[in-house]
Amino acid sequence: MSSVPRRTVLGAAAAVSALAGLPATASAAPATPSANKPLALPGGGDLGPNVIVFDPSTAGIQAKLDQIFAQQETAQFGTGRYAFFFKPGTYSGLNAQLGFYTSIAGLGLSPDDTTINGDVTVDAGWFNGNATQNFWRSAENLALVPVSGTNRWAVAQAAPFRRMHVRGSLNLAPNGYGWASGGYIADSRIDGQVQPYSQQQWYTRDSVIGSWLNGVWNMVFSGVQGAPAQGFPNPVYTTLGTTPVSREKPFLYLNGTEYRVFLPEKRTNASGVTWGNGTPRGTSLSLSQFYVAKPGVTAATLNQALTQGLHLLLTPGIYHLDQPIQVNRANTVVLGLGYATLVPDNGVTALKTADVDGVRLAGFLIDAGTVNSNTLLEVGPSGTTTDHSANPTTVQDVFVRIGGAGAGKATTSMVINNRHTIVDHTWLWRADHGTGIGWDTNRADYGLVVNGADVLATGLFVEHFNKYDVQWNGERGRTIFFQNEKAYDAPNQAAIQNGSIKGYAAYKVGDNVTVHEGWGLGSYCYYNVAPTIVQHNGFAAPNRSGVKFHDLLVVSLGGQGQYEHVINETGAATSGTSTIPSTVVSYP
Repeated sequence: MSSVPRRTVLGAAAAVSALAGLPATASAAPATPSANKPLALPGGGDLGPNVIVFDPSTAGIQAKLDQIFAQQETAQFGTGRYAFFFKPGTYSGLNAQLGFYTSIAGLGLSPDDTTINGDVTVDAGWFNGNATQNFWRSAENLALVPVSGTNRWAVAQAAPFRRMHVRGSLNLAPNGYGWASGGYIADSRIDGQVQPYSQQQWYTRDSVIGSWLNGVWNMVFSGVQGAPAQGFPNPVYTTLGTTPVSREKPFLYLNGTEYRVFLPEKRTNASGVTWGNGTPRGTSLSLSQFYVAKPGVTAATLNQALTQGLHLLLTPGIYHLDQPIQVNRANTVVLGLGYATLVPDNGVTALKTADVDGVRLAGFLIDAGTVNSNTLLEVGPSGTTTDHSANPTTVQDVFVRIGGAGAGKATTSMVINNRHTIVDHTWLWRADHGTGIGWDTNRADYGLVVNGADVLATGLFVEHFNKYDVQWNGERGRTIFFQNEKAYDAPNQAAIQNGSIKGYAAYKVGDNVTVHEGWGLGSYCYYNVAPTIVQHNGFAAPNRSGVKFHDLLVVSLGGQGQYEHVINETGAATSGTSTIPSTVVSYP
């Protein structure tokens, strides 16, 4: 999202103390010596000082929560990474305020195993009531009984609310109803009302809600019981009764005193939560089957662990990589805690997977290095056509950043080659504020490139890339919810010229694609360096009967640049400074 100037145009629209919880541990498998290769790496072990675990008898919980919040509240590009875990039980009188790179979660199999009589709060006091930069924080697997009856969760991108039970209502706006630009909910139950107020867009998947208050530009629901009826563009609701394919994110939990990772099963045409009727469906792995990685470990060691047959658990911190993490084994899990961050050095790719079934990538951030990487994440090799429909790869809460924390470059952020991959909630962001930013300083031409067939994206946030934010070449692709802003910092019309076309579409379906479908897609422009720039359209696709779009919008933010059309040659131009969307309900 943007720096402060854009917001002026939107208008109304450390060490752990003994009192503060104990580091989690699991039994470690013994190392096995070999004459011909390094000692085998152990599985399991201590989760490190930045994973902080509480139980109901822990003293000083609120003080510890407050200490970390004070450190992280304004640390948008800082190096701190933290994960709070609450053992099953009941906790009272807590207000867990979450700052940057902070995750909070329960350790039960069900959210209702861990109840907080209190709040998990995100607000925007640090930014004068503007919530549009409340990135990189998460809540998962807890039941909340809010003190006032309503929990405040005023977030922007990369801030998932998963597997939560709010026994009350959920307010998605900051105190004072300032600007807000989120967000994502999945596998959650909100007994009361979800209240977006000023939230510009939101995606909710496979959940249960009491009711939904309002919408600003783009509110999308799939598989949500209690969702408002389809109404786009007035009201701005895109509602699908089910989600075609989904598989919830892996999560850490306690089985007695043993830490395990639960792997929810795939669902087809799902609606509602996965945990509502007893034990959730799926399988689990002991933590002893994971290499528990700590910051400072080398990529070679991570790859040795994978070669041994271990999964990866990335504890909170920053990991520099001089070679790609290579996931070659089917059903491998790579799970990050507390926004564990991968930084590829010397132009390497951070992570690559092979053409195998069932890989689960979840819960980490990739931060581009100073030397340009051709790609940052690759799912599968180029040209593969293997059918993975029975057991797809999932990419969940995996976020990419180019610039902002310092100079970074990457030609393409994420490439999906494997068929049937599910990309469930990602934010690919070429930074528009922070340090190391500029049209060529943090150059990044493409956000998401999909070459594989039958890929599904649920909750796709891609912003500010120099060329196409999304380039979709694979057949039978589907996207449910897309949020985009074109690059603010284009210096002039020539800089974005795409041959004879004015600008690169935010979402481009390849010219040879015959079947594609999208629901609830929005693109916004704010060309604040050269406000006379004209963008021909937000969406570009072959004009074929099998290529279908539902509920599209483009918005000029305060008249800083304009769109001529919504998709191809269809849809009215934006005009003036009114920040009113131009919409297309159905295409073709």
